[in-house]
Amino acid sequence: MLAIVHSYYSLRYGTMSVEELAAEAKARGYKALALTDINNTSGIFPFVEACIKQQLQPLIGIEFRRDNRWLYTGIAKNQKGFRELNSFLSRYLLQHKPLPDVPPVFQEAVIIYPFSGKDARQPLRENEYIAVAPAELNKLLFSDSRKNAERLLMWGLFTCKNETGYALHRHLRAIDNNILLSQLQPAHGLAEDACFCDASDFLAHYQRFSELIRNTEKLVKQAAFTFDFSSRKNKLSFTGTDYDDRLLLEKLAWDGLRKRYGAQYQVARQRVAHELAIIDKLGFCSYFLITWDVIRYSMSRGFYHVGRGSGANSVVAYCLHITDVDPIELDLYFERFLNPKRTSPPDFDIDYSWDERDEVLDYIFKRYGREHTALLGAMSTFQQNSILRELGKVYGLPKTELDALVAQPQAPSNANYLTKEIFRYGQLLTDFPNVRSIHAGGVLISQEPITNYTALDLPPKGMPTSQWDMYTAEDIGFEKLDILSQRGIGHIKECVQLVQQNQSIRIDAHDVARFKQDEKVREQLKSGDTIGCFYIESPAMRGLLKKLRCDNYLSLVAASSIIRPGVAKSGMMRAYIQRFHDPDKIEHLHPVMGEQLKETYGVMVYQEDVLKVCHHFAGLDLADADVLRRGMSGKYRSKAEFQKLVDKFFASCRSKGYPEAIIQEVWRQVESFAGYSFSKAHSASFAVESYQSLFLKTYYPLEFMVAVINNFGGFYKTWVYVQQAGKAGATIHLPCLNHSLYHTTIRGTDIYLGLVHIQHLEQKLAQKLVAEREEHGPYTSLEELIRRTHVSLEQLLLLVRVQALRFTGKGKKTLLWEAHFLLGHKAGNDSAPLLFEVAAKAPVLPTLQNTLEEDAYDEMELLGFPVSCSYFDLLQTAARGDVPAAELLQHVGQQVRMMGVLIATKHVRTVRGELMQFGTFLDAAGDFFDTVHFPPSLKGWPFRGNGVYLLYGKVVEEFGFPSMEVEKMAKLPFRKDPRY
Repeated sequence: MLAIVHSYYSLRYGTMSVEELAAEAKARGYKALALTDINNTSGIFPFVEACIKQQLQPLIGIEFRRDNRWLYTGIAKNQKGFRELNSFLSRYLLQHKPLPDVPPVFQEAVIIYPFSGKDARQPLRENEYIAVAPAELNKLLFSDSRKNAERLLMWGLFTCKNETGYALHRHLRAIDNNILLSQLQPAHGLAEDACFCDASDFLAHYQRFSELIRNTEKLVKQAAFTFDFSSRKNKLSFTGTDYDDRLLLEKLAWDGLRKRYGAQYQVARQRVAHELAIIDKLGFCSYFLITWDVIRYSMSRGFYHVGRGSGANSVVAYCLHITDVDPIELDLYFERFLNPKRTSPPDFDIDYSWDERDEVLDYIFKRYGREHTALLGAMSTFQQNSILRELGKVYGLPKTELDALVAQPQAPSNANYLTKEIFRYGQLLTDFPNVRSIHAGGVLISQEPITNYTALDLPPKGMPTSQWDMYTAEDIGFEKLDILSQRGIGHIKECVQLVQQNQSIRIDAHDVARFKQDEKVREQLKSGDTIGCFYIESPAMRGLLKKLRCDNYLSLVAASSIIRPGVAKSGMMRAYIQRFHDPDKIEHLHPVMGEQLKETYGVMVYQEDVLKVCHHFAGLDLADADVLRRGMSGKYRSKAEFQKLVDKFFASCRSKGYPEAIIQEVWRQVESFAGYSFSKAHSASFAVESYQSLFLKTYYPLEFMVAVINNFGGFYKTWVYVQQAGKAGATIHLPCLNHSLYHTTIRGTDIYLGLVHIQHLEQKLAQKLVAEREEHGPYTSLEELIRRTHVSLEQLLLLVRVQALRFTGKGKKTLLWEAHFLLGHKAGNDSAPLLFEVAAKAPVLPTLQNTLEEDAYDEMELLGFPVSCSYFDLLQTAARGDVPAAELLQHVGQQVRMMGVLIATKHVRTVRGELMQFGTFLDAAGDFFDTVHFPPSLKGWPFRGNGVYLLYGKVVEEFGFPSMEVEKMAKLPFRKDPRY
């Protein structure tokens, strides 16, 4: 007996997971199950696994719909048929075209039309059938379709378990159609008879139609689907044969070793030989070579990259320039990345600049072919806020009530019959797939055409994307390559270019070995002056650098790991800092722990530390140790296999004669830490990039800040970086049409803010203004500017108000009058060039005065921050606080008053659940200071948004890092805006 089902991967339609469908079908007495999700293949492979578990025969297919109309269903007879269906659906999804009424003829897939949707006068082609639901059997008695009895199938399509499930289905259809629940009609794609019934009851409907039963049984035998989950699906060879792959990888690795280490370094030679043997044994030569090929291409284009993640544990990857982390220097285990017992596939994470990543992806698709390449999909699920909004709309709640419900779901004012229903169905809807999306950077390169496994979407990214996610990819045998983007690499690359342009100095930003030894860089790191530097500029990180007196690469690697939320929250961060300052008081549980964790003062800081303890203390081999580590993170295929390793850990420890109390305590520490620990290789990769940023900031601070400003995406707002550039010696200029480009530029020590920073200025116009100046020379007057660019009055006023036309020598108010005089009466401008230029008659104006306050308020409105003066200059008071930030350490234990511009806040919950906050401020001298706001203080003196604050509190110090415990604070008023 066959049941046809839709899972919840039929987005905003189905109500059951594939596992629930298989379990329900088994319980109801069905022997075979066909998954035919709507225009979707996301659930196919989890469905096949669920059927195997329930001892059901899986059939797979796709239901093809156009809008809400069921056109036909395709069921694959085998893998080739699945590819045919995927290719057909992909063709229309990738072109964003509607599906046709009639599909092509498939060789290895059957097409099933709805009984009511197929014209009986049109002959069925080979492999085509008609579905007859129980409710349609009476019609069949009087239909011409009965003449083709051998082409008729029983059709029971189920997507709900019971009436509650059907009600949820109705809600989903209303959400999908963006209508009220009361407006829902069958035309909106509403299922009929969608609830599971027993197989015996279903079969009873067809007792008079034995030919339909036979046809369906025949289809089940024809379309029984099997799949090999164990084989690798990636491109299996880079060169064409495994043998040649091995030879090429060996050649590249040994060549790279000579460059990285020198030919005689025996430790590196042994490590490379060891890694090459494992890589070849596990069949990953092609994966390394493909990654190397991508890196080779990007380096040939001059693109910067950072190779990170567990791949940085590999010396071979280091020799191939995939990563810049030396695993031998850091004592990194290759087995953390790749080992014979690791059940999940490894992957390389390669970061590129945000503006170069797409070119790398374009190369991959063209190099390996669009038929074999796809981006990795992801699935966005229904979560509380989206659930409340979607269901609220279905019930017709006004926007004000919706906003209130989302803001405070449990408020008494939100308790009524409608919200009760919303919460009821919202609970059922939680974690349901909602929208197919795209993984942050995953790329798949397959041996067979990618449509062997999935239909393809074309999201806004513009590249074919799989319909299933990374977990399914891993299950079916894919190893993804992560091609990611970040702003940090962008500012390193741009800074190097700016230094070349501005100072004619060439910098090798990859000379990290030199940067690590540079004394000025070490001092910069130790001071915590790291604003703009990748990963180490946040207030918490700058504080940690000072507390650790961090002045070298290894301590920065540790800091990059212990700052992680899990490590910090567990108390490991504080323990690490205490032991750093007082190493003589360290007491190790066992000498092995002291020996293996010497670098981190006996504290487990990295995932690799778990491997060390399991290997050296418990005696597990490194492969078993890594499987155990992953298991403690919840990443294991078999709970029984994981438990065997736990038992092995204890048995091995006992065989070594360790006291039971020590064994239990070591296990407790390992178990509590492993779930949230951070890879040392990952931290090391981040630290390399931090050092690149730090070197540039130390020696070329002006160019560095311009690069950070232009790449956006830093921890702080743009004005903070502008302020830092000014503090480093730059003269900051407002945007100027005769000096500025679209982005911020530097000439000598003069920094001109880019036109991009003028809010509401159209991008197209901004780029046109620059292009016109570069092609035809500087602008000389307001009238000439209008004639050359045809700027509208609205856009011109923005430029005038931000003083971008100061080259005219005229004041802002005079230019505003002239702009209105020249353009105020015109709807548009004649774009035809003039034969003779005739100067317009200018209006005679009185002398118009402009104030600093007016300029500052215009700048804050249009740029987001003042440039002509500081925030402090706008205050009504001339006071600047009792103590500057630079002298805080001299006042530890004292109550002081300070004044500062609010830069950033971070809120946390205390153990009692109360809210407390941390603040970061800039004082009048441009120095940072940090504050702590405990719950009592915060309740009485809360933050009131951005601005300058007067703060009163006690100066405290922790490991040499000062801060203020705020008792009172108030936001200070600015002088009145003179424009209004």
